[in-house]
Amino acid sequence: MAEEPLDVNTGQRGESPVPARAPSATGEAANGAPPARLEALLRANHAVVEHLELPVVLERIVEAAMELVGADYGALGVIAAHGGIDQFIHVGMDQADVERIGRFPEGHGLLGALIDDPHPIRLHRVADDPRSCGVPAGHPPMGGFLGVPIRVRDQVYGNLYLSNRRDGGFNDEDDRLITALAATAGVAIENARLFAETQRRQAWSAASAEITSTLLSEAHSDSIVLLVDRVLELSTADLVCMLVPSGRPDELIVDVAAGRGAAGLRGVLIPISDSIARRVIEGRRPELLDDSEITLPDGRELGPAMAVPLIAAGRAEGVLVVARMAPALRFTTADLDMAADFAGQASVAMQLAKARADRQRLLLLEDRGRIARDLHDHVIQQIFGTGLELQSIAGSLAGEPAAARIHKSVEHLDASISQIRTAIFALTAPSGPADDAVRHLILDLATELSPRLASIPQVSFSGPVDLLVTGDLARDVIAVIREGLTNTAKHAAAGHVSVSIAVAEGWVVIDMTDDGGGIVDHGRRSGLANLTHRAEIRGGTFQLNPEAYPDEATTGTHLRWSVPYSLAAG
Repeated sequence: MAEEPLDVNTGQRGESPVPARAPSATGEAANGAPPARLEALLRANHAVVEHLELPVVLERIVEAAMELVGADYGALGVIAAHGGIDQFIHVGMDQADVERIGRFPEGHGLLGALIDDPHPIRLHRVADDPRSCGVPAGHPPMGGFLGVPIRVRDQVYGNLYLSNRRDGGFNDEDDRLITALAATAGVAIENARLFAETQRRQAWSAASAEITSTLLSEAHSDSIVLLVDRVLELSTADLVCMLVPSGRPDELIVDVAAGRGAAGLRGVLIPISDSIARRVIEGRRPELLDDSEITLPDGRELGPAMAVPLIAAGRAEGVLVVARMAPALRFTTADLDMAADFAGQASVAMQLAKARADRQRLLLLEDRGRIARDLHDHVIQQIFGTGLELQSIAGSLAGEPAAARIHKSVEHLDASISQIRTAIFALTAPSGPADDAVRHLILDLATELSPRLASIPQVSFSGPVDLLVTGDLARDVIAVIREGLTNTAKHAAAGHVSVSIAVAEGWVVIDMTDDGGGIVDHGRRSGLANLTHRAEIRGGTFQLNPEAYPDEATTGTHLRWSVPYSLAAG
């Protein structure tokens, strides 16, 4: 068929265009036609209605019309919702001609005239019609033209185009026969569309049941991924994305993606200002788009799309975007309705996923609380009882060498109790941005810097640390510990680091020791100067390997930072 429009300039001059006559009613379409042609019309009608698959029905309509009037070329243009041609089914040209012509017509010129005014058009020579605007190179020459609208109920579904009648130009009888066939074609198209929609709804219903079963199953944690995959399959889309809040008010993030180009989409941030996502979220209504406003990271633009809000607990939590790559068929309102039903299940899946995560977190907290209680109620008490017993034994051995060894063991037990209490706090302390207890911040800091050290720092607390180390003082304490651990990681090559924070008798004292190679003078002491400055402005001191520290190791480093909390607490 012709490219755009169907008119073709053959270079031949001859008869003037013959104006089309108004078609008679369908029941009178074949009046006056020879019996042979009436039989041909019956065969054509039978050929049109014997199939239910829409693509097959459309092609059979064109073939039956060509056979009925003896035309060389035929086509059927399906009218798009916004005007123009959405689909173009052609018969008569070989593949080489199709490849030379390239893109199909969009519905301008003579083809557009039939769309604008849906009444039959019959011409002896299309090149002589004033609406002719030429055709692409390589298009086969065509002379006569017959165009008839196809109506489905009261709506024009498309137009049937025929050209090059082999036995001369098209006549009144051809006009009436094709008009009658078009009426039958409208019924066949409606049946095929209903059949296709029924099949799609059955497929969506089956998938919906599968998703519901998955949502209710505790064994499946990938229900959202499965849902997106099913939407991709059932909608015959090229790409499906689920966009959810990113934590910033002006952006969404691609949480799940499936289809062409999906591999590079997960985690991509999508601005929501002045976009379809914003309209859908604010309006909480799904939308059909002729062309999507989303561009893929590789620069490709999506074509026809559906955008459906994900509503959870009365709020729009994100957008489900279903798209095809341009050029492609547009989605229908039935497609949108079915996708919206699935989006409702996606919202349920998101809520269930959050509920399961909360439940897992609650179970973890309960388990950690149980462990903390067991450590406090049993382990610490047993160690404490053992220490008391050892002290009693040491008292009975006063003056003997074994007594000193027993006292040393008791000190080790006391240190172990302190470490267990720190572990209990770490197990039971709440986490989150609202929690600013200095113990928790120090433990988080030790965990944060542990990958840069040979082992996790050993942290211990003594006294009412959380009660008295607050505000600016807490920020200084955190800064001092960070500086000390960072210096150890950079310069000490230590295998073990311990940090002690004690609050007693009006002072906050930080002791940090390691078993590394000691202090090496690299010429830059800015970190140690900062520690000194922080201590001095609070009326305290900073000491490096203080002589007064008992049992000082011959290797390694010992830092002591102490300030009076009565001067700067809170």
